[in-house]
Amino acid sequence: MDTKYDFGTDDQNRIVYVRSVKVADLPVELREQAQGKSTLYAVCNVEGERLALVNDRKLAFLLARQHDLAPVAVH
Repeated sequence: MDTKYDFGTDDQNRIVYVRSVKVADLPVELREQAQGKSTLYAVCNVEGERLALVNDRKLAFLLARQHDLAPVAVH
């Protein structure tokens, strides 16, 4: 999970969505990196594109805020 992501956004598009992702639904190469976790958390832009995939929900929100984004939980 060492992939670098481009969080660049314009001033009008600062909202990102945090949602849980089942590891079983991910591609094989990502499942292998999940280190035994059953759920990871995705930070996605408004188009649904995954910007980051992290181990826990708190980290997803922290990551978004560190990049001056406004995270919103998706259930």
